[in-house]
Amino acid sequence: MRIFLLLLALAPSLHPAHAGERGGAPGSRDLEALLVESMLSVSSSKLDTALSEVDSLLKINPKFKLAQLIRGDVLLARARPLDTLGNVPGAEERLEDFRDEARARLQRFNEQPPTALAPKFLWQLNEQQRHAIVVDTSKSSLYLYENVNGQPRYVADYYISTGKKGAEKIAEGDQKTPLGVYFVNASLPRSKLTDFYGSGAYPLSYPNEWDRRHGRNGHGIWLHGTPSDTYSRPPRASNGCVVLSNDDLESLGKVLQAGVTPVIITSQMDWSGEQDQAERAALLREIEQWRADWASLDTSRYLEHYAQNFSSGGMDFSAWAQQKKQVNAAKSWIKVSISNISAFAYPTQPGLVVVSFEQDYSSSNLSNRMKKRQYWMKHNDRWQIVYEGAA
Repeated sequence: MRIFLLLLALAPSLHPAHAGERGGAPGSRDLEALLVESMLSVSSSKLDTALSEVDSLLKINPKFKLAQLIRGDVLLARARPLDTLGNVPGAEERLEDFRDEARARLQRFNEQPPTALAPKFLWQLNEQQRHAIVVDTSKSSLYLYENVNGQPRYVADYYISTGKKGAEKIAEGDQKTPLGVYFVNASLPRSKLTDFYGSGAYPLSYPNEWDRRHGRNGHGIWLHGTPSDTYSRPPRASNGCVVLSNDDLESLGKVLQAGVTPVIITSQMDWSGEQDQAERAALLREIEQWRADWASLDTSRYLEHYAQNFSSGGMDFSAWAQQKKQVNAAKSWIKVSISNISAFAYPTQPGLVVVSFEQDYSSSNLSNRMKKRQYWMKHNDRWQIVYEGAA
């Protein structure tokens, strides 16, 4: 039978044996397994089996519109051959959305993440960050990792929708999802939202310091759910937000920490190797040397840790250096300690790492504690600071 050319073209290696081998990740994975099983059964002309499988799926979640479409195709296939997914005339634009979702879910099903490896972006989690998130816009997937002694361990992954116009947001209203290192800023319950946002929302810290430095603007980039009558949306369907099914958002929301949980959004997932570990070690040594040079009151050595293109709070390197020389000249001693260091490689800028930590500073005339954020970039084989400010 000529059926679901989409399935055969995109996932020729799929086999029914894959179903049920997903390791129990909640939400999307379970339904995707049933969805693909039904599509494989149709492609093998096992229409009764396909109908039973898709009916089982719809019994679990009757709001899964892609599954409803496949059920209609299965019934239609009893009468005539099918050429593609969605044989309904007069609704081509809507059908293309369903086909996009089918492509994304097939890709997710067929390309299991290497759960033994860590994403290259998660260099170090601090002890307060119990979990971390990496979003891959190219695979319509959100990956959840648990902090195990500062290192990420895979927990689950979820199907998502992102911006209608793709990724790498630049300006307000461009309907793109930003790429970068962000943090969950808050938690908004269903009671404070319209039904459009589903079971809740988690605003992200877009635009971050790097975005603002490069003139990127806009606001209101959230993780949020779907309307109550919808299970999932097409892969590119939001105005820039990252959208999950309500069930998946509720599962994820149990571990999100406002002001703490990092969310790295990339257009290409990559995995950590030995070189990343060596670079991480070199950066941590440089951070410690920065701290020691600051505490030594050797301002010249301290300023060598800052790049010539450094900027912070409207000050360039020259203004920053002049201020630090004046401040340090008035002190007879300085003590600096740092703790709870986190480090995340920037997905769109090679050699850039976002570092956050708690700083305890005391001197002959001032003492304070603060959370600090720095952006370190590798210049001529040396790590230097290009931004510094309060976190």
